[in-house]
Amino acid sequence: MSGRALRGVLRSRHAAACAAAAILLLAVGCNDDDKGKPLPPPPGRERSNAVVSSAKTATPAAPTVSTASAGPKPPRKLCTGSSEGLSPPKARIRTAQAAGVDPLPTPVQFGAGKWVWVNFWAAWCGPCKEEMPRLRRYHEDLRKAGVLIDFDFVSMDDDERQLQRFLDEQPKDGLRASYWLSEDIRKGWLGPLGVSDTAKLPVQVLISPRGEVACVIDGTVEDDDYPQLARLMGALR
Repeated sequence: MSGRALRGVLRSRHAAACAAAAILLLAVGCNDDDKGKPLPPPPGRERSNAVVSSAKTATPAAPTVSTASAGPKPPRKLCTGSSEGLSPPKARIRTAQAAGVDPLPTPVQFGAGKWVWVNFWAAWCGPCKEEMPRLRRYHEDLRKAGVLIDFDFVSMDDDERQLQRFLDEQPKDGLRASYWLSEDIRKGWLGPLGVSDTAKLPVQVLISPRGEVACVIDGTVEDDDYPQLARLMGALR
């Protein structure tokens, strides 16, 4: 190709490039309406700010407060079971005592003009042992109030050695002597009182001065129970 022809080709290519550039500039110029508008925020930034803002301004819900007054707890009702037809036992009973302590008198005297509080317990029974100081305090308070009353502890231990160990370990002002119902003689005592030989201990039985079963309580007694029992025995009006 001659030099003149080559120059002609280059001019044609240059002219085509210039025409393409002019067309592109014209297209850009058609978007003049977008000039002056703010640029959109970077992706994700706007949502992040919204989450942080809502976290700062969120107000926790106020706790709900009950306006109902609880009031004092009413005393529980004791002796709710019927004791009609029940009578004090007349069967024989054994005794157990710590070393050096005199045995308790037998048979147990009922209907001799005084109240008798029988407490069925066992050396393996935690609640039984926990209530013993309370029962001894009941005894003192009732006697001070003019009530003639004896408290008789009756053990339901199967193992005499466990019972003996407990009595021997008691302090001088503790329980160091008790009646004991071995397994072979329990029915003669529990049957007349309507108490099962598998009953959950402790069990309390109150026998009136006339020898009548006045109250049977399944379970321990509490300090709040004293006024109710004292009224039963005439110590309170």
